[in-house]
Amino acid sequence: MQMMTRDVLLEMDQEEEDDDDGDIGDVAASKRPFLTPHPSRLGLDNLEQTAVSSFGVLESQPDFRTPEFEEFNGKPDSLFFNDGQRRIDFVLVYEDESRKETNKKGSNEKQRRKRRAYESNLICDGLHLEATRSILDDKLVFVKVHAPWEVLCTYAELMHIKLPLKPNDLKTRSSAFDNFSWFTKVLQVDESIIKPEQEFFTAPFEKNRLNDFYIQDRDTFFNPATRSRIVYFILSRIMYQVRDNVKKFGINKLLSSGIYKAAFPLHDCNFSHKSEDLSCPSERYLLYREWAHPRSIYKKQPLDLIRKYYGEKIGIYFAWLGYYTQMLLLAAVVGVACFLYGYFNQNNCTWSKEVCHPDIGGKIIMCPQCDQHCSFWNLNITCESSKKLCIFDSFGTLVFAVFMGIWVTLFLEFWKRRQAELEYEWDTVELQQEEQPRPEYEAQCTHVVINEITQEQERVPFTTWGKCVRITLCASAVLFWILLIIASVIGIIVYRLSVFIVFSTKLPETLNGTDSIQKYLTPQTATSITASLISFVIIMILNIIYEKVAIMITNFELPRTQTDYENSLTMKMFLFQFVNYYSSCFYIAFFKGKFVGYPGDPVYWLGKYRNEECDPGGCLLELTTQLTIIMGGKAIWNNIQEVLLPWVKNLIGRCRTVSRTEKITPRWEQDYHLQLMGKLGLFYEYLEMIIQFGFVTLFVASFPLAPLLALVNNILEIRVDAWKMTTQYRRMVPEKAQDIGAWQPIMQGIAILAVVTNAMIIAFTSDMIPRLVYYWSFSVPPYGNHTHYTMEGYINSTLSIFKVSDFKNQSKGNPDPKVVIPTTCRYRDFRNPPGHEQQYKHNIYYWHVIAAKLAFIIVMEHLIYSVKFFVSYTIPDVSKNTKSKIRREKYLTQKLLRENHLKDMTKNMGVIAKRMGEVVDNNLRPKLE
Repeated sequence: MQMMTRDVLLEMDQEEEDDDDGDIGDVAASKRPFLTPHPSRLGLDNLEQTAVSSFGVLESQPDFRTPEFEEFNGKPDSLFFNDGQRRIDFVLVYEDESRKETNKKGSNEKQRRKRRAYESNLICDGLHLEATRSILDDKLVFVKVHAPWEVLCTYAELMHIKLPLKPNDLKTRSSAFDNFSWFTKVLQVDESIIKPEQEFFTAPFEKNRLNDFYIQDRDTFFNPATRSRIVYFILSRIMYQVRDNVKKFGINKLLSSGIYKAAFPLHDCNFSHKSEDLSCPSERYLLYREWAHPRSIYKKQPLDLIRKYYGEKIGIYFAWLGYYTQMLLLAAVVGVACFLYGYFNQNNCTWSKEVCHPDIGGKIIMCPQCDQHCSFWNLNITCESSKKLCIFDSFGTLVFAVFMGIWVTLFLEFWKRRQAELEYEWDTVELQQEEQPRPEYEAQCTHVVINEITQEQERVPFTTWGKCVRITLCASAVLFWILLIIASVIGIIVYRLSVFIVFSTKLPETLNGTDSIQKYLTPQTATSITASLISFVIIMILNIIYEKVAIMITNFELPRTQTDYENSLTMKMFLFQFVNYYSSCFYIAFFKGKFVGYPGDPVYWLGKYRNEECDPGGCLLELTTQLTIIMGGKAIWNNIQEVLLPWVKNLIGRCRTVSRTEKITPRWEQDYHLQLMGKLGLFYEYLEMIIQFGFVTLFVASFPLAPLLALVNNILEIRVDAWKMTTQYRRMVPEKAQDIGAWQPIMQGIAILAVVTNAMIIAFTSDMIPRLVYYWSFSVPPYGNHTHYTMEGYINSTLSIFKVSDFKNQSKGNPDPKVVIPTTCRYRDFRNPPGHEQQYKHNIYYWHVIAAKLAFIIVMEHLIYSVKFFVSYTIPDVSKNTKSKIRREKYLTQKLLRENHLKDMTKNMGVIAKRMGEVVDNNLRPKLE
C-alpha cells in the first residue's frame, strides 16, 4: 500500500501546481502526521503494515484504482450497495468535471486527478467504493463508501472504541417515584414504540481478543453510528497530493477546495414514514414521531435513541437542555408568585400614591434633566411608570433573588449527578483516553521534543516560544474586539444623552393634546426603548462578525483535540458574548444615574454630554425594559435563523427538483438536498442557551418573569431543534462526548457572579434599601415627625431642594414661557437644602442609606454563599448508586477478560502439551521398536 500511495502522490507532484500552500491539511512529506508517536496511539507504520497484509494491495500497480459505477437500482430506501450486502457508511458527492459548463479545463483536470488519487488511496486502505450518477442532475456523482469487517476492527482498536463484552446483568435500583408510575406514564415515551436499549459490559476493542466480545452478527456488531465515525476518521487522514515535499490530506481540505461538494452519513429512512426495508429500524421516523412532532411536546425525550442515532455529543446536549428546562419550572413558579405578589399589592404602594397624588406629586416641580433645552416638569407625569415599578420593586423581588441564588446551585449540583449517570449509561466514563488528535493538529507536527512521561520522541506543532507568541496574539485579538464592544456601548450612551435632549423638547410639542399617549410615552421612556432597540441591532451585527473572527483565532491557536478546540472557542465566544449582551444591562443597573452630580454642578461625559439621570423611582424599570427587549428580540431572531432559513432553503430546493422531474430518488440524493449543520452547529445551540442562562440568573432581581419566558422558550427550543435535526439537516457524523465541556465552568462562574449582581441590583438600582431606611429610621423621631413607622412622606424626604437662582448658565434649563418660573425645584438625591451651612452636600440620610446598602450586600452575599457551599458539599457529584455501578462493572469486566485470557492460555497450553507428547512419542517409538 505504501508503494502504491507513493506512486500516485509523486505523479501528482510532478504534474500539478497548487496555490493553497501551508493550508490546513498540509504537512511535510518527511514528517507524516500519522507517524506522530503518542502513548495512547498505535503507530501508523504498524497500521499500514497491517492494512497491506490484510487487504493485499499490489505495490507494482501503477494506475489509479477507481470506484465501480453502478446504476440506481430503483430502491429509494436502500442503505446498501447494489449487491444488497455491503452497507453504505458514508457518501461523498462531487460534480463531474467532464460535464461542467466551464472553460477552465486545466483547473477541472487538476481537481479530477486529486479526487482520483484520494479515492484510489481510500481503496488501498481497504474501503469499498461504489459510484452512482444523480437521478436529477447528471453532473453530480455520489460515491458510496463501505468499511468491511477488517477495516472496522483495525480502526476500532486504533481509536480505542469500547464495544460489548456481554449483556449487563446488574439490577437497576427501584425509584421512589415508581408508586406514581400511573401519573408519569403519560409523560414517558411508549416503550412498545421505542424499545429500551439493551445494556452491555464494554471494553476497548482488541483484534487479538475477538472471541471475548459479544459478536452475534458481524453486520450489526458495529452499529451505524460507530461505522460512520470510523469511516470519517479514515476520510480525515487519507492523503491525495504531494507538492514541494508537502503532503495534502483529509476530506475537510477537499470539501473546502470544492473538489467534493458534500460528505455525510445517511439517514436511515424518510422522517414522515417508515422504511420499506423491513430490516431497517426506521429510527429517524421514530425520532420525528415521538420527539420532534408538536404532539409530543409534553413527553420526555427519548435520550437513548437520540444518543444511538446522533451520537453522545448531541445526546448530552439534549439531556442538559431537558434537565435545565425541568429545573426552570420551579424557578418560573416562584417567579410568577413574586410577580403576582407585586401586582396585587401595587395599590398599597404608598410612595407611588404620593407620586400620583395631585396635591403631592402634582405640586412637586422637578429640575430640568438636561442643559438649555429642557424645562421644569411635574413629578406626577411619572405616575404610570411608578405604578409599574411597584410590581417589580417589591419585597417579593428580594425573596426571589435569594431563592434564585440557591436554585442555580441546586441546578448545577443535580446536573453533575445526572451527567455522571449518563456517563455510566452511555459508556463515556474514560472517554478522555480515547480521543484522537485533530488532523489539522497532526498536519503541523514538525518539531521533535522528548515526552517527559515516556522519555520518547514525539512531534509537536510548535516550540514553547512559538506557543507563547500564538497565545499572545490570540489574547490581543480577543481584547481588541472586547474593547470594540465597549466602544459601541459608549456610543449607545452618547446616543442616550443626546437624543434625550431632542425628546425632551420635541416630544411634548408632538404629543400636545394627546394626554393618553403622553402619560405613557415620556422622554425617559422613549429614550430607553429606542436605545434598547439600537443596542440589540448592534449586538446582533457584532455577533455575526465576531463569530468568524473567533474561529480564525482558534484555528491559528491550533488546539490538539476536538474537545480542546471547542473549549478554546467556547471561552472566546462566551467572553465576547458576555460583554456584547450584558454590557448595556450592567450600564443601566450600576452606572446610569449614579454619577450625575446635582443641578448646580452636573457631571459631563467627554466634557460635553450631561450624564443621564434615572426616574425618581430609580432605573429598575428601565433595566426590566432592556432585558425584555433583548431576551425577546434574541429569541425571535434565533427562531428565524434556526427554523425559517433552513425551511425556506429546503423548500426552494424541493421546488427546483420537482419542476425538473418526478422520478424516484435514492436515499443519498434526498439527504444531499438537505441543509448542512456544520461542526459548530451544536456550539451555537449551547451558546444561545448559556446567554439565556445568564439573563435568567444575573439580572433576575429586576425581572422575576425571566424564568417563565425562558421556560416557554426552552420547551419550544427542544422541539424546534429536534424538528430541524430530523427533517431539515443532513445526518451529522456521530461524536463522543463525556460532558458539556467548558460550558460547565462557565455556568459555575455565572452562578457566583449572579449573587453579586442581584445583591447590587437590589441595593443600588432599586429603591428598596432607601425605603427601608426611611421606614425604620427617618419616618419617626429624631429624624422624622411621624409617631409611628410609616412610608408617608417618603417621596418628599428623598427629593432634595435646589434654588433656581443657583443654576449656572450652562446647566440652566429652558423654561416654558407660559409657565411661571419657580424659585426652587427638586431633584433625586440626598443633599442638604440651600441655606444650610453645608448646602448641596450629602446629608445624614445619604450616609445611612450607603451604610445600609453595603451591609445588605455583605449579609446577602455571605448568606447565599454559605448556603451554596453547604448545598455543594452535601450533594456529591456522583451518586453512591452510580459509583457502585461503575466499580461493579469495572470489576466484572476485568474478571471476564481475565477468565477468557486464562481459558485461552489453558487451551493453548493443552494444545502445546499434546503436540509435545506427540513429539516425545515419535522420538521414543523407534528406540522401543
